Amino acid sequence: MFETESKTVPITKAMVRSAYKKVKSNQGSAGVDKESLEMYQLDLSGNLYKLRNKLVSGFIFHNQ
Repeated sequence: MFETESKTVPITKAMVRSAYKKVKSNQGSAGVDKESLEMYQLDLSGNLYKLRNKLVSGFIFHNQ
């Protein structure tokens, strides 16, 4: 979940998939882990699942 000014909003699978599609359409580059979009796509479902779990748990925001 993430917080807006007025309420907490759940991070849905659809939101994560939509964000991925935007990155792909913009020909996004590798992140800090240096994994290319092509490599990420080899296990797309698994990678999006892991990403969503990290976002929901707060792992990504608390471990920077």
